[in-house]
Amino acid sequence: MKTITAAVCALSLSFGAGIGLNTANAEEVKVPVAQQGKKNIQVPKRGVSKAYVEKKFGTPTNVEGPVGDPPITKWVYNGYTVYFEYDHVIHAVVHHG
Repeated sequence: MKTITAAVCALSLSFGAGIGLNTANAEEVKVPVAQQGKKNIQVPKRGVSKAYVEKKFGTPTNVEGPVGDPPITKWVYNGYTVYFEYDHVIHAVVHHG
């Protein structure tokens, strides 16, 4: 009985060691946070007016707001969203995916 137990233990150890040798390796790719989700989409620059944005980028698919004080308005386009404070762009965000 001890012989069988010893053989099973030895076989288990050999099999377990074999699994460790057959593991796959993958390269880790690090993308800086500022570059994540970047696409070649042109968005309005900070400080330009609503009139300029509408003239250059067209009518948004959805408008939300204004909300709060100072009033923040959100214009949603296909691929990005533009945020306005009063009448000027404060931020533009490219959508993921």
